[in-house]
Amino acid sequence: MADNKILEELRAKLTGTPEENREFLRSEAERFAKESSAEGVEAATELLVELMPQEQKDEVERLTHLDGMRLDEMHNKIIALIKEKNIIEAKSLAERLYKKITVDFKEGETAKFVSLRNPFEDNLYQLRYKPDKVLNRSPFDFATYITTYGYILVETGSPLDAIPVLETAIEYNPVDCGPRFELAEVYKLLKNKRMVLEVSRETLKIASSPVAIARCYANAGYVLTDMAEYDDAVAFLAASVMFAPHPAIPYELRDIAQRKGSPVRQPSREEIIKVMEKYDFEFGPNEEVISVAAQLAAKYLGDDDIPNALMALKMTYNLTRDEKVKDIILKYEPDAMQAEPAREETPGGGPNITQTVNEAPEN
Repeated sequence: MADNKILEELRAKLTGTPEENREFLRSEAERFAKESSAEGVEAATELLVELMPQEQKDEVERLTHLDGMRLDEMHNKIIALIKEKNIIEAKSLAERLYKKITVDFKEGETAKFVSLRNPFEDNLYQLRYKPDKVLNRSPFDFATYITTYGYILVETGSPLDAIPVLETAIEYNPVDCGPRFELAEVYKLLKNKRMVLEVSRETLKIASSPVAIARCYANAGYVLTDMAEYDDAVAFLAASVMFAPHPAIPYELRDIAQRKGSPVRQPSREEIIKVMEKYDFEFGPNEEVISVAAQLAAKYLGDDDIPNALMALKMTYNLTRDEKVKDIILKYEPDAMQAEPAREETPGGGPNITQTVNEAPEN
C-alpha cells in the first residue's frame, strides 16, 4: 500500500481531464524515480492504475500478481519461508514466480525488460552494454527474485539447474553483483575453477563497493588455493583485505601456510598487481564504475539535489578515497564520518565515510 500522505497530495492535484491527470502522474512517477523515492513511485503508480479503464486494470493485475498476491509480496513470503527452514514450500513458490517472470516479462525482438534499481545502475548498464533494444523497466526487482530461486535450487541439491536460472537473473540486471556472486558459489560447489575465475573477473568490472571488490578477490584466492597456486592465492587474499577485511581471510591464509609447510609472506602492492595481470584481473575498481558515480554526483550537485548527490559522492569516495570528494561530502554532511576497517590507503584504520548507495546489493 502506497504512502497515504503522498497519495493525498497527488490526488489533490488531479484537476484536469483523465488524459491530463495520467500525464501528470507519469511525470510525477519519473520525478520520484529520479529522486530514488520508492514510496512516491508506488503512490503515482497506484493512482495511475485507479484511472485506467477496467480492462487495463485487469491486465495490470494479471501481470503484477500471482495467486492474488503482488509479486514483491510473493518474494517476501519466499524469503520468510527460507528463514523458517521451510525450503520445500519456498522452492515451489519460487519456481512459480520464476516461470511467471520469464513468461510474462520475456525479451522480444525489439525490446527487453530490465530490473535496474537506481540511476547508477541505469547509467552503468547503458555505458557498458550499449543496448540496441528498447528497454522496458520491470515493475519489480526480478534479478533478485530469480537469484533467490537459484539459491534454493542449490540448497535443495540441484546446483546444475541453478546455473541457467542465475544466468537469467543476470540478464535482467547485468550490473547487479548479487546473481553473479551466487553463480560463483555454484561453480565453487561444482569444483569448476575456471568458471569461478571467469565469473569473478566479470563481476569485478561492475563492482561498486569495496566489499564487492574484496569478495571478487577472495573468490579468486579460494580457487587458486585449490589449484595449489599458493603464492598467487595469497596475493588475491591480501588484495581482498586491502579493500574490506573479512574474518574468513586469516583462516584461508592459515590453510595455505599448512599446505605449503611454511609461513605466507605479505606481498607488496606491485607484486599483487603483477599476479592479477597474470589472471587478467584489474586491481581496484573499474574506471567506468568510478566515472558513472562521479558524473552522477556532479549532475545531482548541479541540480541542487543534495541527498542523491551525497549518495553518489559516497560511492565515489569509497572507490577512490579522493580527499577532495571527502571534503565535498563533509561540506553537506559534517557528521558523515564513521569508522571503517583499515585499508592500504588509510593506514591505521582511521575513520572513513561509509557507502550508502545501492542498498548494499552486492554484499
